Amino acid sequence: MSHTLDVANVNVPIVYSAAVEAEAVPVIQRLQQLIEVADLSLTLQVISIEQKLSQKVRQQLSDQYQTPLFIIDNKLQLSLLTHQISVAPDWKSLQRRVVSAGRKSEILLQACKLTDKSQVLDATAGFGHDSLILASTGAQVTLLERNPLMALLLMYEQQLMSQQANWQKLMARLKVECADSAKFMEALSVAAQDGQALNTSAYDVVYLDPMFPENSYENTATGKGAKVGKHMQALHHIAEPPDLEEEQKLLDLALNTVVPGGRVVVKRPAAAPLFAQSSPDESWHNDVLRFDAYFNLT
Repeated sequence: MSHTLDVANVNVPIVYSAAVEAEAVPVIQRLQQLIEVADLSLTLQVISIEQKLSQKVRQQLSDQYQTPLFIIDNKLQLSLLTHQISVAPDWKSLQRRVVSAGRKSEILLQACKLTDKSQVLDATAGFGHDSLILASTGAQVTLLERNPLMALLLMYEQQLMSQQANWQKLMARLKVECADSAKFMEALSVAAQDGQALNTSAYDVVYLDPMFPENSYENTATGKGAKVGKHMQALHHIAEPPDLEEEQKLLDLALNTVVPGGRVVVKRPAAAPLFAQSSPDESWHNDVLRFDAYFNLT
């Protein structure tokens, strides 16, 4: 998400059931350490309740606080709760897809054409699911997430999955940054012009999966389309789609960020308008999604 609502300098409720307090406290301590190390503009407001975090209780909490909050359930999973929808990155649920990922099964990889030498900038990380597929190729992937709540979710999930032996190599190829993608790429451009060396590698691919209007999945002819999942519903509550001017700025910056011969890949609903009203150099699609590629031919 490159265009998100301003959630800087806020107290974020984090709720857990008193029945798991002994186990929840270390989780909160790890989160506080991540906030400090990454210098996130968040302060956790720790709240213990007597009830179990049933769906009904979660809905009540959402109505009570009227703001996004974290919950730690009885299985110690960290989730984001917003507008009565609770979601978590839940990377372990993608294990089979990650293991079997390849160009035959993943249109994303057909569009990006990565190798184990590639450097990728996922400029709109969201829940990080596409980043896992990108990193499954052996590529190094930097995940940018402007919203500090989402960034903390990603950082915690990466730390959690790094404790699993069969996930450690993949997790080592991911780097999560809490940053606005446009400002991040602008800084790269300024540094390159000034001849400054940054602690980063040149990017072969910039991947953009920007928010788009909720009806973008609908077929304009039939009015039908794919059902939007919980993760996307939650993102729609904390992010807004970029306008045309912002789309053009993102595309220009992304093309300026990739190395000569590199590409910018934009994920869109199959029937959605062209990003920044710009025709891609190449495109891949199925019935639901489209991946448009723009090449840096300089």
